[in-house]
Amino acid sequence: MTVVALFGAGGKMGMRLGRNLMKTDFQVRHVEVSDTGKALLKKEHGVEAVAQAEAIDGADVVILAVPDTVIGKLAESLVPTLASGTMVVVLDAAAPYAGYLPEREDITYFVTHPCHPPIFNDESTPEGRKDHFGGDYAKQGVVNALMQGPEEHYDLGDKVARAIYAPVANTYRCTVEQMAFLEPGLSETVCASLLVVMRQAMDEVIKTGVSKECARDFLLGHMNILAAVIFEERQGVFSDACNKAIEFGIPTLMKDDWKKVFEKEEILASVKRIT
Repeated sequence: MTVVALFGAGGKMGMRLGRNLMKTDFQVRHVEVSDTGKALLKKEHGVEAVAQAEAIDGADVVILAVPDTVIGKLAESLVPTLASGTMVVVLDAAAPYAGYLPEREDITYFVTHPCHPPIFNDESTPEGRKDHFGGDYAKQGVVNALMQGPEEHYDLGDKVARAIYAPVANTYRCTVEQMAFLEPGLSETVCASLLVVMRQAMDEVIKTGVSKECARDFLLGHMNILAAVIFEERQGVFSDACNKAIEFGIPTLMKDDWKKVFEKEEILASVKRIT
């Protein structure tokens, strides 16, 4: 039986992962330092938190379900105490890419992060359609990177990823650097920023007297069909008027050099800012 030590088990992400791990044949040991987290573990999962030393004794996998800002500090004290061959699973590429994981050649570092359920999906239940985050009812993709360690460890890391993020539709193998381009680069720096701008634009339209309900329905409906065409979910072409609006709108809204956010130096700087 594979033994998994889950650090940060009583936190928001740790509770989600712990709930899914309970459905597997992994033997899970929960590590939580806060009294609130310990109480939540007992109440929601019916388990007691164990001390760090007890959790890692004989553990095959150690999952760090803690904020990016504390991964470096935790790893610095934890990794030297792990047995040779232990797999350390990190849930985001930021800290690994920023260089916050201690150097130790006989340890495996595996990085995994969810794609979250896609806008275009085949969910057939109300629960699945409402599961926007993933990990409960809706299928999602997962991105994995074997940062270091023997190649045969990839399958174990993938198994862990499919368990903690279940239900999983697909897993995709990348490098840690490629994961950093996906997040924060693509998903946060670009996508989240532009979505915030779209919300601000909707609020500007509301100021003209359009009701919030009308503006929201109009925007989200157009997001649906425009995205379906742009991301090749369906065949279609935009009207001449729409193409003209895009031709004018992009240079009005975006700086000419906006793609510099994907330069390696900027990706690293972005990662440093959030860790």
